[in-house]
Amino acid sequence: MSWFESFVLGLVQGLTEFLPISSSAHLRLTAAFAGWHDPGAAFTAITQIGTEAAVLIYFRKDIARILSAWFRSLTDRAMRSDHDAQMGWLVIVGSIPIGVLGLTLKDQIEGPFRDLRLIATTLIVMGIVLGVADRLAARDETGGRHRVVKERKTLKDLGVRDGLIYGFCQAMALIPGVSRSGATISGGLLMGYTRESAARYSFLLAIPAVLASGAYELKDVGEGHVSWGPTIFATLVAFFVGYAVIAWFMKFITTKSFMPFVIYRILLGILIFVLIWSGALSPHAGESAG
Repeated sequence: MSWFESFVLGLVQGLTEFLPISSSAHLRLTAAFAGWHDPGAAFTAITQIGTEAAVLIYFRKDIARILSAWFRSLTDRAMRSDHDAQMGWLVIVGSIPIGVLGLTLKDQIEGPFRDLRLIATTLIVMGIVLGVADRLAARDETGGRHRVVKERKTLKDLGVRDGLIYGFCQAMALIPGVSRSGATISGGLLMGYTRESAARYSFLLAIPAVLASGAYELKDVGEGHVSWGPTIFATLVAFFVGYAVIAWFMKFITTKSFMPFVIYRILLGILIFVLIWSGALSPHAGESAG
């Protein structure tokens, strides 16, 4: 991998990680469209550490408060009813599904799941799911001709059941094209949470999963065409770009709909299928040298 490739892929990772459009799919597609080698699951997982570092800094006050309350709850029974302490436990509970499935499906994640036809399918299907979830949320928030405004849930209403559902939604993102934020936000909206609450828990829930995945994949750097230098460079680029994107996105969702992302996902999925069916793009582009 050249330094230019690592810069472009780091830029793509930073731009797409927090948007509900799938960063892993866009890394795969960028390489395929440019005629580069597939960067692979290891490169994707490690560059996500960069964007996750942006989450740690952006939500540093929330994270510090949650960690403090959680650690105190280990020895102080009275603290176990504290909302921040409960959030710490719920992040742990919600991380279980992706941890188990990530190890179980490792070979599929690094192989069959990177087929561009599967990515196109998940882009379209999850785009429709996000659109439906967003429409339901908008109906509750604005009411209608024959409806009254319905109050949606916040993170104070989050319990173990919903935490696990969020966790299984996040685990779906092991398939490129699903999108970690897209799946968890859709799940949250369908369970009745506000856009801001669904996005906030989605980002907090991703922290242990992304950091653990990136650390696990460190051993594979340098085995293929991806070396340490370009990987670290791409991770740094992803961090700086990702921080700017997350700040913008958290403001965007408070007043705007997810429909632009829904339309983008569906159109991109259709474009991939057209290119494959026309013979202009191989569903396994770049894999042979990955």
